[in-house]
Amino acid sequence: MSWWSLIRFLHVTSAALWVGGQLTVSLVVLPLARRMLDTGQRARMLRAVGRRFGVFTGAVFLPVQISTGIALAWHKGVTWSSLAQPGYGRTLAAKLLLFSAVMAAAALHGWGNGRGRVGFARAMAVASLVGSVGIVLLATALPAS
Repeated sequence: MSWWSLIRFLHVTSAALWVGGQLTVSLVVLPLARRMLDTGQRARMLRAVGRRFGVFTGAVFLPVQISTGIALAWHKGVTWSSLAQPGYGRTLAAKLLLFSAVMAAAALHGWGNGRGRVGFARAMAVASLVGSVGIVLLATALPAS
């Protein structure tokens, strides 16, 4: 196993934790909280889950994704101009743009929740989740080497 395998492993594992966390909260935690907790308890629990996920995002996910992503792109020989080229470059560019949009949607989700804008926060959560799945699809189109 090479260092590049370890870097790729960290990149993929971090992404899996992020997307898996979003799916777990959306498909498992949220429906159970709606069914089992009263409004006040549900709000407190989901706020705590959101804060913890936000801390994980800022302290672990973003630093790992950005550092390993830059390292992998450097190793692959990616340049700014190569992002406009068909194939790998454009696929990576689309992944990076979608990643930026997902991070913005996730931040807006937290902002909307904090301001009591439930509908807006929910829309941003859905946008973030759908975008995250899109990133995974784009990532699978990139060759590992």
